[in-house]
Amino acid sequence: MLNIDQNLTAADLQPAIDKLWQYSDAKIRRIDAEYDTAKGSPVFTAAGKYTTRGWTEWTQGFVFGSALLQFDATGDEWHLDYARKNTVELMAPHVSHFGVHDHGFNNVSTYGNLLRLIKEGRIPQDKWEREFNILALKLSGASQARRFTPTSDGGGYLYSFNGPHSLFVDTIRSCRALACSWLLGHKAMDEGDKETDLLERLIFHCKATAKYSVFYGEGRDVYDVWGRAAHEAVFNTNDGNFRCPNSQQGYTGFTTWTRGLAWAMVGFAEQLEFLALVPDDALAPFGGRTAVVAIFEKAARATCDFFIANTPVDGVPYWDTGAPGLVHLGDYLDRVSQPDNDHEPIDSSAAAIGAQGLLRLGRWLGTGSEDGAKYWQAGLTTARSLFADPYLSSDESHHGLLLHSVYHRPNGWDYIPEGKKVPFGESSQWGDYHARELALCISRWAKDGDYHFYDGCVK
Repeated sequence: MLNIDQNLTAADLQPAIDKLWQYSDAKIRRIDAEYDTAKGSPVFTAAGKYTTRGWTEWTQGFVFGSALLQFDATGDEWHLDYARKNTVELMAPHVSHFGVHDHGFNNVSTYGNLLRLIKEGRIPQDKWEREFNILALKLSGASQARRFTPTSDGGGYLYSFNGPHSLFVDTIRSCRALACSWLLGHKAMDEGDKETDLLERLIFHCKATAKYSVFYGEGRDVYDVWGRAAHEAVFNTNDGNFRCPNSQQGYTGFTTWTRGLAWAMVGFAEQLEFLALVPDDALAPFGGRTAVVAIFEKAARATCDFFIANTPVDGVPYWDTGAPGLVHLGDYLDRVSQPDNDHEPIDSSAAAIGAQGLLRLGRWLGTGSEDGAKYWQAGLTTARSLFADPYLSSDESHHGLLLHSVYHRPNGWDYIPEGKKVPFGESSQWGDYHARELALCISRWAKDGDYHFYDGCVK
């Protein structure tokens, strides 16, 4: 299990973070210079070069969002200009895309970061640039809200690109688009001028994810343990009843795909921060603040606890905690992660995403409390591993920043080096973006600053 360093501080990581931004600068520029955009958005690397493959264009926002994070951290205006230009020219189809659940990934990473930088005074104030980004975020949340399936318990969820029967655990982090739209005061209208309640859709989705995607050791099935997460929850759309857990990118519906777990960790922690901006009277129809917070907090704690218990000592997990080849690795949880092995791959992107969840939950609980300190220190410990060898890439010829990420192990989409048996040494856009976002969060917190995204974006 994760060996939490109780003495590590955010400031201790700053030298490594400074190196990260140095490497990151060259990699963003190299992708711009070398990647053939005619092939679609870059998704993951093969032999060190970004390539594309997948079901939707869900990573384009991470490309330009990474440049905005680079500007935020370093002040280098090349990255700001690059991100601004491409957001205006290329991202509009993502705003009105009714066919995906990924609005938070694409649009909050671009339009959202731009608006945050404007409101923080990091970009000179221009009324129409500000309004442009506000409008994009309003419409993105409304587009996401259209993908709604009601459930038999009176709630519902935002369904995945698989169709109305499918609840993905990933979407909990992408709900930040819906949250931004609501906080910006948008009214989503439908047939007969009927208003769609954006807050209701968000809370219903988060409750459904907490109820059906996260397990609590309460006997739902024989594999029910505290904090396990299922990638997909499948429903009968005729009557709204839950049918079974499933997995698209994990090993099975009864094991835990660690990137899905990580999405839940950061998603619920970030939604706890969102709830702090929601007035009590707005939460009353959903049982009141205490009841809603309790559901979100339970899911955040459970998933973070599962991550800590089922990750090697350095905080970087294997791609699925039930992957069949793990049995051949012996006591793999009692030593540092081993990307180069013959049995199962590591997923560093799960660590980058999950570390932010640990840190946010720790801050929300209060780092002066015993529980808050546990999660905070676990997040810092994981980040320290990611910001060093063998995970942080210093090779300028390699497009990726965070090494040893995997995309879709069951489909065999990941690059396996010649003579090896499992993928390793490669990067992904979501892994690189979240490594950068993690570094930016830690730097701000180390300087007694803040990075509560919703506060910066909507205030």
